[in-house]
Amino acid sequence: MDYSLKHFELIYKTHYPAMYRLAYSITEDQEDSRDAVGHVFAQLWKRQPNINPASIRGYLLAATRNQSVSIVRERMLTTELLEDQLVEQSRQQELEHEELMNELGRAISEQLTEQDRRILRMHYDEDMTYRQTADALGISPSAVNKHIRKSLSKIRAVLRFAK
Repeated sequence: MDYSLKHFELIYKTHYPAMYRLAYSITEDQEDSRDAVGHVFAQLWKRQPNINPASIRGYLLAATRNQSVSIVRERMLTTELLEDQLVEQSRQQELEHEELMNELGRAISEQLTEQDRRILRMHYDEDMTYRQTADALGISPSAVNKHIRKSLSKIRAVLRFAK
């Protein structure tokens, strides 16, 4: 087969449309299709195989099909790898969150008084205002504020140390 630049351009112009359509039917992506066809032509130019001119269309279409399938396979493997990484990241974040919640629970149970825990529970878990919490416990709203600030300060200190 003649691999002069002029003959190669003729092969390119003649067969590119059919190769692109085939690649697109496999990859379903314009960029991947162009890449597949470009790769086939680059390999044809680089290797310059001895092909019967009557068989060039079949050769190019088979090479395009193979390259397109390789691109799809690589895309699928990349997608699976990314999904696996996301799942692992999610598991790691769950473990870190669980560990943080355990540390928080320990800090609350070990560092706070029963009154501090009761005030935090009423304010944060039961969504009571400072006034509602104070009325329920028979203390002033400023005392509720003092307990909450002191409790949060203790919890922060424990959690900073735990990191």
